[in-house]
Amino acid sequence: MRCRTLVTWASCSRIEESLAIRLETHWDHDPVRRLLTAAFGRSAEARLVDELRESDSFVPNLCLVAEQNSVIVGHILFSHVTLEADPAAQVLALAPVAVYPAFQGRGIGSALIREGLARAEARGEPLVVVLGHPDYYPRFGFVPASSLGIESPWPDIPDEAFMAKPLSSYRQDMRGVVRYPAAFDVV
Repeated sequence: MRCRTLVTWASCSRIEESLAIRLETHWDHDPVRRLLTAAFGRSAEARLVDELRESDSFVPNLCLVAEQNSVIVGHILFSHVTLEADPAAQVLALAPVAVYPAFQGRGIGSALIREGLARAEARGEPLVVVLGHPDYYPRFGFVPASSLGIESPWPDIPDEAFMAKPLSSYRQDMRGVVRYPAAFDVV
C-alpha cells in the first residue's frame, strides 16, 4: 500500500490539478533520474540520489515524489549528515529537490518541502540543513546556519546560502561543522 498525501490546489490560480505526494518506490528510480537530469540540466544530482539510496545516510521515509495525473513531476530527498558537535549528532540534509521545468512555479517544490519537513518533524529529527537560494528557503523557516552556530563544510559558500531549520527536538548545544557523506562529492 502506498502512502499518499493529497494537496488540493483549488485556491491556487496557478494550478487546478491535485498533487499527490507519496514515498518513492524502487519503480520510481528511472523516472526520478530523468526528472533530476531535466531539472538540473545534468546528471550529477541523479547520480547523487542513486548513491545516497545505497548509503547508510539514506532515509527511505524522507524520499518523496510528487505526482500529477499519475506522472512524477517532483522529487525530494532528505538524508542523514553528521553535525560535529559535542556530542556529535545526526541531522538531515535536504538535497536535492527538483521539479520538471514545465511544472516549475506551480508550488510543487514548496509542497514537497513542507511535506518532507512535516515528516522529519514527526520522526523526531532535530535539524535540517540545506545549501540553497537565500530568497527561497526562509519561507519554510530556514535561517543562516551560522546564526545557530552551525558551519558549512565548504569555506567558499556564502553564509546566507547555507541554512538550517531547527525542529522541535533541536538542542541549543547542537553547534559545529556539518559533514556530508562522500556521495555528495559528485555534485
